[in-house]
Amino acid sequence: MEKPLYEAIAYPDHSFPYIMYTHTVHNSIPEGRGFNDLHWHDELQITLVTRGKLVIQVNGIDYTLETGQAIMINKGILHIVTQLTPNGQYVSFNFPEKLLAFYTESSMEQNYVLPYTNSSLISLVIGGEEDWEKQVLNMLWEMKSKFDMPKGWGWQYEVSIKTVQLWFILISNLSLPIEESPRHLRLQQERLQLMLSFIHQHYDTNITLQEIADAAHLSISECTRSFRKTIHMTPYDYLIKYRLKKSSDLLLSTNQTITAIAHKVGFNHVTHFIQSFKKYYERTPKEFRNYRNGMNP
Repeated sequence: MEKPLYEAIAYPDHSFPYIMYTHTVHNSIPEGRGFNDLHWHDELQITLVTRGKLVIQVNGIDYTLETGQAIMINKGILHIVTQLTPNGQYVSFNFPEKLLAFYTESSMEQNYVLPYTNSSLISLVIGGEEDWEKQVLNMLWEMKSKFDMPKGWGWQYEVSIKTVQLWFILISNLSLPIEESPRHLRLQQERLQLMLSFIHQHYDTNITLQEIADAAHLSISECTRSFRKTIHMTPYDYLIKYRLKKSSDLLLSTNQTITAIAHKVGFNHVTHFIQSFKKYYERTPKEFRNYRNGMNP
């Protein structure tokens, strides 16, 4: 079954809605949306690179992060880690904005949470150049240790306090963007999500550009403009890339023939599939399968 773009986070403890994922190229612990998996969720996210180097795309903009650097991503924002060094690792802290508010309609929520989470703020890179950035990064490493160690008495309180302190440092050192209204950005985001969801659900059929545009009630030209502005490729290029990603999964997880896989992911002609695959992965499907399975190409 095809994954939706929206992620409903499965917290280990629903009475404490907070989770830390540890991601590598190969897996996510706990199981979740990891490497090369476009998605969005209602929670705020702070991603810390713990080993290696990665490229994360947030609302269509690429950010390169080195070991020890981090990025905060606002709620409801499309994001995907597109590149990660082979032995790389990153952790993502996900938590709802209500954790920062103490209680609904509090002064903290009205003055220090909603003005930021409901604004046009997309993300904030924490590179470590400024003193406050170093302070935040140190706090993230401490929080990671809290999740890695056996959970002792009061650990939820410690993590919550640290997160609120971290948030206060962040908002004390950023100014809200004013170049576009939040409503305009949210609408743009929602339309793109509708079109991407349509592709993810129908990639294995002969879908047309008109159908992709219709999914968000846009003209073809506006659909193409939205894709180019946000994820820097045409709808057709994204469709091909997504089909190739699905084919690579089938090559590694099944023994189906190249021809069968080509048709299963929406390619009408196996030659087109092989040419597209080699252009993207720099190997033919057969070479890719043999290489990943430890055989000589």
